[in-house]
Amino acid sequence: MTRPARRMAFFAAAAATAIVLSGCTGAATGADPTDVDPEGEIVPREISWLLSRPADGGVITAMEQIADEYAADHPGFKLNLITTPDRPSYIQKYETLAAANKLPELFDTDATPFAQKLAGQGRMVDVDLLLDDLGLSDDYREAALNYQRFDDGSLYMVPFEFQLEFFWYNTELFENAGVQVPATLDDFPKMCTDLRAAGITPIALDGQDQWPLERYMAYYPFRLEGPGYVQDLKNGKAKFSDPAGRAAAEWLYELGQAGCFSEGFSATGYADAQAQFTSGKAAVYNIGTWELGNLATDALDPAVRDAVDYFTLPTIDGAATADNEYVTPSGIGMAVNAKTYDPLVRDFLAFALERYPALVAETGAFSPTSNVETTVPAGATPLYTKALEQANDVGLAIAMPWDTQLDPATNTCLQQELTLLVQGEITPDEFIETMDAALAENSDG
Repeated sequence: MTRPARRMAFFAAAAATAIVLSGCTGAATGADPTDVDPEGEIVPREISWLLSRPADGGVITAMEQIADEYAADHPGFKLNLITTPDRPSYIQKYETLAAANKLPELFDTDATPFAQKLAGQGRMVDVDLLLDDLGLSDDYREAALNYQRFDDGSLYMVPFEFQLEFFWYNTELFENAGVQVPATLDDFPKMCTDLRAAGITPIALDGQDQWPLERYMAYYPFRLEGPGYVQDLKNGKAKFSDPAGRAAAEWLYELGQAGCFSEGFSATGYADAQAQFTSGKAAVYNIGTWELGNLATDALDPAVRDAVDYFTLPTIDGAATADNEYVTPSGIGMAVNAKTYDPLVRDFLAFALERYPALVAETGAFSPTSNVETTVPAGATPLYTKALEQANDVGLAIAMPWDTQLDPATNTCLQQELTLLVQGEITPDEFIETMDAALAENSDG
């Protein structure tokens, strides 16, 4: 698909915050975000990257190696990594620097309304044009790029990751309970009821962090109406009382009534939820391929190891999205500051983006490009290879995580109300009424 065609396609944005750029108003830089190949000499200097990634994670490790390799041929060059893994702290730092017009050469951002305002002010380099100019556009997975796009289809962030989110399940526990993999989302309540009847906890859930339960809220609307519903929701053009929102609320309530989630799920943390599944105490666990190293490995308890499999997001009758379209995130993206963009930054990015895919693939991680082969780690089970092959068959519509879509206030309210809804402490009607009020109060639409 060509760049113009990609721009015309519909892609939902990832909106972690909904903040007006009060400090950035009128902060035009005079730089041309479409001038992706500026004239001039390559003069090595230190450049900085404002990051929101784990300091010991694969992205930073690979980029540090790349920067060292580049510096070896360009004395005087240095990549200064300004790392703030804690996301709330990072967002505060990022927005403060943006308001002061002091963002570094490179900076992490989701495709939020805040970032789109920056792009609209000409403060971010057009990544569609950059990748085309570097001859790299066709190397990237469409789904990886699509996750980074703004609502209008424009692209201003480079992806460094690619993940797929699955429902991992224990085949032996399913067999013992006489349960089949759910063909549709509407089969979930009965699946849970049957597992409960066999004395098995149906679904392990990290309720403490709240976003995993919010994933479930996204599923029914995505299957019913595609990615457009949450986009309209965040823009004030839709309500929770609309058919897609009501269907989601009623489905979540049914899951709660069927006892789908582990007892005390609201106080269960990430590690504990994973342990419930990997120890064979829970039958299903909804998580991404970033956990392949823990779920598709011979280090698992032999009693569980060979029973682990996965299924993708089930459909519904009359679904608006294809079976191979589900949550396929490419993580937070990297933006390029148009104000400080020069021949050096371009040359380094050309080197780094060409080199990066092979390095990250060597670690066993999925590359955001499709031109490299991921190395399957020693000790991996066949499930690892199965997931890798699955990555080559994903559709273009993405079930965007709602916590990256809604404004912070509405999102916080949603997370709180979802727990109450699933616990049966409020009804779907009460949930909808509260959420529509929150949306009306906080939406910019």
